[in-house]
Amino acid sequence: MRKFLLALAATAAFAGPALAEPVRISVGSFNLNNLPFPVAVGLGLYEQEGLDVTVENFASGGSKTLQALVAGSTDIAVGFYDHTIQMQAQNKNVVAFVQLARNSGLVLAGGRSSTFDPDKPETIKGAKIGITAPGSSSDFFVRYYLQRHGLAADDVSLIGVGSGSAAVAALEQGKVDLLVNYDPAATFIEAKGVGTILIDGRSDDGAREIYGGIYPTSVLYATQSYIDAHPQTIQKVTNATVKALAWIKAHSAEEIVDKLPQQFISGDRDTYVKAVEKAKAIFSADGLFDAKDVETPLTVLRTFNEKVAAAKIDLSKTYTNKFVLDAPRAVAN
Repeated sequence: MRKFLLALAATAAFAGPALAEPVRISVGSFNLNNLPFPVAVGLGLYEQEGLDVTVENFASGGSKTLQALVAGSTDIAVGFYDHTIQMQAQNKNVVAFVQLARNSGLVLAGGRSSTFDPDKPETIKGAKIGITAPGSSSDFFVRYYLQRHGLAADDVSLIGVGSGSAAVAALEQGKVDLLVNYDPAATFIEAKGVGTILIDGRSDDGAREIYGGIYPTSVLYATQSYIDAHPQTIQKVTNATVKALAWIKAHSAEEIVDKLPQQFISGDRDTYVKAVEKAKAIFSADGLFDAKDVETPLTVLRTFNEKVAAAKIDLSKTYTNKFVLDAPRAVAN
């Protein structure tokens, strides 16, 4: 993966124009919720906008990316929308400006020896549950599930296992009893016979069952101060990303995978193509935020996050549609 990131950075630096504008973009993981970002990189769309993108991957989860953004060590983050709400509760202005995934895509999978039965929520007690990282949306998923069913956070053990093949390995090796993760991990689990999907949030119906509504996840976000200081940079990043979203919608899973560097493809290619096909439904078609949908993460966070519950949250300040509305609508070939 490190070689892949170096290759991405080198490609951006080599292919970009002499006066390309540098921008640092960090990504929490290369799960499929974030797929529009590497697709935009693979299609050369950021370079076409005159950007020299340096990519950093925090494979342990989105919370590390958020920390980097707030600390100023990255300019833009590919992370989850609910982090913007958390930051507002801490009086930090982090704003999402492109929606990549309009739905969670999370699944809860049980290993071969798991005794958890979703029809009997109390059977989750004592389970070791793998999540991408503490403070991540997979963490929120578990906590909200426990809260909804009258269970306490200490009824289970939460263990950070990352995403992708590392997460699948943790379930396969019995390091965790249950795993909350995204595609491609979800598809790999079924394809390898490692476990069974017990709760599936990849569809709109699944999201409504879990959260009570559509739960927007992967977005591009930045601090308000960076957006104010670099509006043209944000617009260029938005232009490229919106083109990537349109391109994904218009192309097959096979064609999408063809545009990705080989190092990005986890496991065998055929299974990865199947994972992309299953994940396509979660991607935004246009990058715009829906005022009703963003209420769902706030409802979830308020159930167990004391700072969010105590704060007066203004959701209109956690996202903006301005840059997407100003982006050209041409589809990349």
